[in-house]
Amino acid sequence: MPQTMLLLDIGSGTQDVLYHVAGRELENCPKFVLPAPARLVAQQVEDHTRNGRAVYLHGSNMGGGFFRALKLHMEAGLQVAVHPDAAFALHDNPEKVRSWGIAIEERCPRGFAPVALSDFDPAWWRAYLGMAGLAYPDLVIAAAQDHGYHPDIFSGGNRVGRFSLWRDLLTTHDGELSSLLYETAPAPMTRLAAIQRATGFGPVADSAAAALLGALFMPEIASRSHREGVLVVNVGNSHTVAFLVYRERVLGVYEHHTGMIEQEKLVEDLVEFRRGWLTNEMVHASGGHGCMNLPLPEEAEGFRPAFILGPRRELLRGHGQFIAPGGDMMLAGCFGLLKGYGLISGAATA
Repeated sequence: MPQTMLLLDIGSGTQDVLYHVAGRELENCPKFVLPAPARLVAQQVEDHTRNGRAVYLHGSNMGGGFFRALKLHMEAGLQVAVHPDAAFALHDNPEKVRSWGIAIEERCPRGFAPVALSDFDPAWWRAYLGMAGLAYPDLVIAAAQDHGYHPDIFSGGNRVGRFSLWRDLLTTHDGELSSLLYETAPAPMTRLAAIQRATGFGPVADSAAAALLGALFMPEIASRSHREGVLVVNVGNSHTVAFLVYRERVLGVYEHHTGMIEQEKLVEDLVEFRRGWLTNEMVHASGGHGCMNLPLPEEAEGFRPAFILGPRRELLRGHGQFIAPGGDMMLAGCFGLLKGYGLISGAATA
């Protein structure tokens, strides 16, 4: 176990952070809930829009939560240019980026204001932690949502491509929790790969996977899954992802866009999902990413207990138990990364 670990769950609204110190009570480990890096980029772009300045994006691939601000910038008649490496934050296909009227340039054009893109900036974290009297960590583990780049998938695009992450979990890894934390980011996951390079190649995970691990970080939920099947739902700002878990093994995954599905429809989907009746085609037809399950054992008893977390969890109030792993729902993903590290390293993380 490293003496210190920085565990980050980088979302579209916030980045939630646990600074873990080996041997210290979790309650006494520093915790932060900060604006997401993409929010900070959006603020910079908005400032340049107000001042009438063209912008030059440089740095690396990152979450696209700033894209709306960039679109408004261009609608105001202002130019945008981007470095080839940073262009991946807009789209994995450079020609698509150019089709939006954005120039791809190796150097910042004269008169353009530079804006740095990065989900993780080591220099920023050294300064931030230093001001809090904390040493730079021995290991950084991060989670973020990554649709991935899937040029070989022509029907359904990134919706189908992203669900291949969960399909691989069920078919290749047989639902094993340890496969949810990547020691090397899968090739299609270009955002996670960029984060991993920036952190010094610490493990990475998808945010929904981190949330699931966070729920199972709670001993009462992990042990409950050995007595009967449980449903874990993470209602995120962008995506809602649900998991069927039995004996700490994932037997089913459902994913939809939070903003596209009404509460009544979501509840109906989850009922059918528990029964094993919801099909991938049904979810995809309604605009979601998909649904898949392995054979559901009778011993799972219909996955009746539902445990709900995520910043938009109010959508499911009254349809399950709200949980707060480690005592803080916003840090569920961080505690999940801690559990995941224990699974792949064999280290005690409690």
